[in-house]
Amino acid sequence: MTSPSPAGRTGSPTPDAVPDDVADGAHPVVARPRPASPRTRPVRPGQGAGRNGESTEAGGTETQRRVREGAGQLAVAAMRRLDADLEWYRALPAEDRSWVNLVAQAGITAFVTWFADPTRPPHGVGEIFAAAPPELTRSISLQHTLQLVRVVVDVVETHSDRLAAPGAERELREAVLRYSREVAFSAAEVYARAAEVRGGWDARLEALVVDALVRGDADDALRSRVAAIGWSGRGATLVVVGTTAAHLDEVRVADLRRATRRAADDALVGILGDRLVVFLGGEGDLRAAAMGLLPRFGPGPVVIGPPAAGLVESTASARAALAGLQAAAGWDQVPRPVLADDLLPERVLVGDAEARRALVERAFVPLAASQGSLLETLSAYLGAGRSLEAAARTLYVHPNTVRYRLRRVADVTGWDPLDARESYVLQTALAVGRLDTARD
Repeated sequence: MTSPSPAGRTGSPTPDAVPDDVADGAHPVVARPRPASPRTRPVRPGQGAGRNGESTEAGGTETQRRVREGAGQLAVAAMRRLDADLEWYRALPAEDRSWVNLVAQAGITAFVTWFADPTRPPHGVGEIFAAAPPELTRSISLQHTLQLVRVVVDVVETHSDRLAAPGAERELREAVLRYSREVAFSAAEVYARAAEVRGGWDARLEALVVDALVRGDADDALRSRVAAIGWSGRGATLVVVGTTAAHLDEVRVADLRRATRRAADDALVGILGDRLVVFLGGEGDLRAAAMGLLPRFGPGPVVIGPPAAGLVESTASARAALAGLQAAAGWDQVPRPVLADDLLPERVLVGDAEARRALVERAFVPLAASQGSLLETLSAYLGAGRSLEAAARTLYVHPNTVRYRLRRVADVTGWDPLDARESYVLQTALAVGRLDTARD
């Protein structure tokens, strides 16, 4: 018994019964995809009961022939739907659009090949993407790929009644759905592998950039690598240095990188032995971002370098922060975090030439050039055990005069001699300044 014809159709359909909107299409030339690992054992299209409970083996063979002959027209219809429905597809460069077209055609061809021999496992997206360059995964996202699959599947499903032999419409639609599920799972695998490879490459490139910044190799190659890792360059840059947490495996490192990228617009993470170096960039409050990352560092001090205008210019800040981390042990009450500039005396003791130069230029030279005996008053005050009265007797002035001059010292240098810690900074500045003067 012959199954009844679909509604609106008279007589038995012929192989030429293809969609009107694709009648002028041409068959695509696509390499035959290779089989992928099976997920489910396909049910042979055309097998089982028809609409009236009869076998549809003959209808299945007819459907296979009709689907095979209509593959070219389906590909043309899919291209038109992509251009009509997907805005991101229309925005692609011409070359990328041609690759997407090839992928879509390969998907239809792969389905037709599998439908003709359903004993073979369905092809996955890996085989469908084989004809396209790997860089295509950078141009279209996983979400875009799934939209592409959805459009192609919808085109085939929409015209399944016209392509299928009478009574085999349901089997064709089920085959399309089974195949689309396999493609969707395979697409996730393809993008997961691409993300893993890209993540490993980005991590190595990031390590090279951090190492170059720490060593001060700011050349054209560094600028190229900085651009490659996606550093936007907007705003200032802040360097934060501390120790690494215990058992910092790959999972913890990946979690640390995600945390730093949430904290600031731009972020780089470098692990140098037991030291953790973080570069933060952007137009927001970078100091607050650094405070939020404190739990990510290991025990011990965390040092923040001076702000820099940009990433390439942050090499001096990174060196200052690393020197501060080395010298922080010399300050028993060191806060966490601590600014590298607050550790200038300790950095001088560990041989940091930049800290020595900063102390001389910011304290000794301005005091020596100022009027009002500021340098002499500060020296007398420090030499008298930080006693105003004793310094006044040494200088033959009133203690209020000493107090006034010390306030002037704070205005000139930025360090207050009446504060215990800052007077130590000034005392170190006087010592290194006199040593440099005597050497000259």
